[in-house]
Amino acid sequence: MTEFGRHAQAAVATEVGWTDLDLKAVDTARVLAADAVEKVGNGHPGTAISLAPLAYLLYQNEMRVDPSDTRWLGRDRFVLSAGHACLLQYVQLYLGGFGLELSDIQALRTWGSLTPGHPEFHHTDGVEATTGPLGQGVAMAVGMAMAQRRVRGLLDPDAAPGTSPFDHHVYAIVGEGCLQEGVSSETASLAGTQQLGNLVVIWDDNRITIEGHTSIAFTEDVVARYEAYGWHTQTVDWIGEDGYQENVDALHAALQAAREVTDRPSFIRLRTIIAWPSPTLQDSHNAHGNKLGEDEVRGLKEALGFDPDKTFDVDPAVLARSRELVERGRKAHEAWDAELAAWAEREPERAALLRRLQAGELPDGWADAIPTFEAGKDLATRAASGNVLTALAPALPELWGGSADLAGSNNTTMKGEPSFLPAEHSSEEFSGNVYGRTLHFGIREFGMGSILNGIALSGLTRPYGGTFFTFSDYMRPAVRLAALMGVSPIFVWTHDSIGLGEDGPTHQPVEHLAACRAIPGLAVVRPADANETAAAWRAALERTDGPIGLVLTRQAVPTFPRGTDGFAPADGLARGAYVLLESSTPTPDVILIATGSEVQYAVAAREQLEAEGIGTRVVSAPCLEWFDEQDDDYRESVLPAAVRARVSVEAGIAMPWFRYLGDAGRAISLEHYGASADAKTLFREFGFTPEAVVAAARESLAAAGAATPGHGPTESDSGTGDQQA
Repeated sequence: MTEFGRHAQAAVATEVGWTDLDLKAVDTARVLAADAVEKVGNGHPGTAISLAPLAYLLYQNEMRVDPSDTRWLGRDRFVLSAGHACLLQYVQLYLGGFGLELSDIQALRTWGSLTPGHPEFHHTDGVEATTGPLGQGVAMAVGMAMAQRRVRGLLDPDAAPGTSPFDHHVYAIVGEGCLQEGVSSETASLAGTQQLGNLVVIWDDNRITIEGHTSIAFTEDVVARYEAYGWHTQTVDWIGEDGYQENVDALHAALQAAREVTDRPSFIRLRTIIAWPSPTLQDSHNAHGNKLGEDEVRGLKEALGFDPDKTFDVDPAVLARSRELVERGRKAHEAWDAELAAWAEREPERAALLRRLQAGELPDGWADAIPTFEAGKDLATRAASGNVLTALAPALPELWGGSADLAGSNNTTMKGEPSFLPAEHSSEEFSGNVYGRTLHFGIREFGMGSILNGIALSGLTRPYGGTFFTFSDYMRPAVRLAALMGVSPIFVWTHDSIGLGEDGPTHQPVEHLAACRAIPGLAVVRPADANETAAAWRAALERTDGPIGLVLTRQAVPTFPRGTDGFAPADGLARGAYVLLESSTPTPDVILIATGSEVQYAVAAREQLEAEGIGTRVVSAPCLEWFDEQDDDYRESVLPAAVRARVSVEAGIAMPWFRYLGDAGRAISLEHYGASADAKTLFREFGFTPEAVVAAARESLAAAGAATPGHGPTESDSGTGDQQA
């Protein structure tokens, strides 16, 4: 037993208006958390036990929610960044009448249950974001807060603060681990710069992680750090000289004060003891990630006045009391509906926009704004992308984004659009206001990805964000989480290969196409030219079933003559792969499959092969994921199984291509790192030439003719290219 170990004292909750039933509801939440973990045999009970008063306070008193409509636009958002403490949220969703029942709490972490081991968006009603990878939850909350401000700017910019139906708050509970992960620091810094007064973060300062006390690795003054970021900070301390006292009134006052600060995000440090008031495991890391054990659960129940021989014991009067939230939420929703109706009468054009955004529809004729690029002019696909974004700006007000400090290189700035930032932070290069459109993430790739996820989760708008493709490594956890949640930010990844040239191997992606394609649910789109880039943006904006990575060139590439000289229109991109140039023979002798800047080499190689009487088809395959979605007939029409002679051409490792190459195929690939030189030199030195493609085609033809199995990349060395030389 620690120095704090003693029987539970009743919480101080007079000012907040709690009755004895509310206090019992909090204690019920504690024992349900202990019972649920005990039943399944694993989980994280400690935080769910000690933070039960905070969770109950948020759901019952602080947040505007409607348990009957968890997607209500006017709701406050809640993110449990400390997702391991999922029971903290699940129990409140049960008590508050959001759809979970006692049987769901009993089914914690089991197959098919609505209560998985970490909260999952789209799985459990009332969960706003999938959390568990620490730090990402609070980072997504920053994105949600930014999205709220952008939506208000689109729909009701002139309303006085706090009077718009589009005003709401975002609350996040974070733990010690969230604040140690770098992504929380990245996004907290940006939130301070953005002055996000609608964001409230509560830190459970219990000084415990899996390895024990935080003194071994985490000793900084966190509150001072957040003050330095520009946050409004407060501390509520439940650990006193006279014993542990849950002063809910003090916490309530702190939350009220946080909402009154409108020009800064708010950070509340709540000092707690993990697992309080369990008799021997409070203040112990053993309560963090393990079941308490039968004796400890009995002791907890005895300390709280519950029958230790009963499990999942819920007083019907407690449930009736906590589910009064359903009626309160309904009334709040009705009042909001009246506000919205009055707004719609005043703002009929904006109301029409809201209806379209809520329906997830694109406006009629929006695609007419997409430019067509003239054949014969070489243009980098990053430049084409920038032109498309600028052209789409008037048609799609919901589309907004920016870059991780690389806007000039990524071409992610819509020309003429103001920046999204407080006016006093405008610079000579970028002028903006709080309702602007161009996002500046700073050099924070991971933070950018998480913020984009938060914006996408918040709804109504469509975000994008750019960096160099090699730095997608820094973003990968956020990209994976976007795919897991099925949300649809657009990641603009430029400088896509050795073609970026002189910056050398540190900046030249080699394994990244394969690595990103390995993420289930992520569509990797690498267009071949300017018109495929335009088609890629159209296809991306028409899809909302998951994240999309647009992989674009730094260097100029040819713009093919679409619809003439045998070239197919670029709209075939929407199907993932299509026949760009057909063979002169009824059935091709060989198929050349390429992506991005390497399509030009396949096109040139086809000319040589056709001159030799070899029927050659060129397939542009910008998105293997979308191609795999097509029906068997379409895929067979593009890559007929009878044509075994195939060559893939892509400036990256060959790993993703073997399934398409078959037993006789050959891969023109890059199996080592690049080097520092101009793009033309690198492509030539590393075997990306029409001549190399022709040679590989002949090898494949020979292998197919001889029915000789086996295939492989043309290079298999390690190290960088200049070291190879």
